[in-house]
Amino acid sequence: MDEVAVDRLRATFGTDAVLYDAKLVDRPDDMAAAVADCEVFIVRNRTQVRGALLDACKSAKVIGRLGVGLDNIDVPACEARGMKVIPATGANALAVAEYVIGTAMLLRRASYQSTFDVAAGKWPRNQLSSGRETAGATLGLVGFGSIGQLTAQLARGVGMNIIAYDPALPDTHAAWKEVGATRVNFDELLAQADVVSLHVPLLDSTKNLFNAERIATMKPGGVLINTSRGGIVDDAALVAALKSGALGGAAIDVFTQEPLPASAVFSGCPNLILTPHIAGVTFEANVRVSSMIADAVIKALS
Repeated sequence: MDEVAVDRLRATFGTDAVLYDAKLVDRPDDMAAAVADCEVFIVRNRTQVRGALLDACKSAKVIGRLGVGLDNIDVPACEARGMKVIPATGANALAVAEYVIGTAMLLRRASYQSTFDVAAGKWPRNQLSSGRETAGATLGLVGFGSIGQLTAQLARGVGMNIIAYDPALPDTHAAWKEVGATRVNFDELLAQADVVSLHVPLLDSTKNLFNAERIATMKPGGVLINTSRGGIVDDAALVAALKSGALGGAAIDVFTQEPLPASAVFSGCPNLILTPHIAGVTFEANVRVSSMIADAVIKALS
């Protein structure tokens, strides 16, 4: 949490009333003891607010989430206990949108892995001369909420065509026209998009949404970017598609188990970018997220 936001909480509630320890998540017994008397519990994505830890929150009135995903919080159980769950909705949207566009450009150009060769006196110019431009390519967004819409706006700024699939957003919603996106069904999106970006929560209906069968229907040479949640993409199927050349590239920022344990699944996979769940984490985004949650907590307890 940004220190300025932490200091604002201390100034409001008293220095001794605020415990800030970013490493507490790695000491579960200490964390359970620390939350026993707290009125507010503020977490990031690694802290699982459910089961025994939730039971330990005997006095909590507010659960603040430094981020937007709530799959690490048992929201119904919290609400049943009278706890208000507050995510930092929208505060990290720009960071995620920039990650998607920047990563898509890098993967499609396929020209940024030559540093060591060039420095060693090699000159792989011919091998790296078939990269694709971003302008004119089609971006397909699976999920067209606030982050998907902002991603679309940035994509239009670099000349991309936008299509999106979101069964929860009706044809009449103003966002379609305002952003300039074409509403398509899921199969149409997979067949048409040069870049597919995922912006959906992990639900029973989205688990393994991108399995081997669906990945096989994607546009040949397409790029897949997942900044939503692990478990939506079948990792083994994705790697197989990259190794066979069916897909041109992929970026995965989220995993079923985090931190990702050492695994042979991704070993030797070409045109693959793996990042440690940081698409929505920048200096600026952290300031916005922290400030939003601090303000919400102060308001909730005032």
